[in-house]
Amino acid sequence: MGRSTAAAVLMALVAVGAGGCSDDGGGSAKEAASAAASVGSRAADSLASATAEAGRRLESVKGGVDAKDDVKLGATRTDDSGRTAVTVTAHNTADTEKSFVVVVAFRDGGGNLLDVVVVTVRDVAAGKSGTATARSNRTLSGTVKAEVGTAVRY
Repeated sequence: MGRSTAAAVLMALVAVGAGGCSDDGGGSAKEAASAAASVGSRAADSLASATAEAGRRLESVKGGVDAKDDVKLGATRTDDSGRTAVTVTAHNTADTEKSFVVVVAFRDGGGNLLDVVVVTVRDVAAGKSGTATARSNRTLSGTVKAEVGTAVRY
């Protein structure tokens, strides 16, 4: 979750909580602010973890070449589990069978990074295309767009 998105969530929850305040010392605004901060922190931690995992997966590929231009994404959709999914198609321009590691970034309508996943398209024959499905690590809301962050053929 981008900092601006986390801040917007925090402000919205504080405003809702403040509207429910009374003079009886119930602390609704304080509780709402605490809950919002906790949600924002968990989302940021989740995104950091997903980004770190993507980096580890890319580092594990030996002898790979940049293949971003050979990878296309389909339209995003919501799968049966409520997560955002997108079909990843990798075209192998090499003269031998290859596999691809693809980092897919999910962004909101404002371009803020929501999630990062890594998918492998395995054993694509020379001159052919292979597919895999990239699924977000958690449920994403609103308009979600997917883009190829990095793609490596090996």
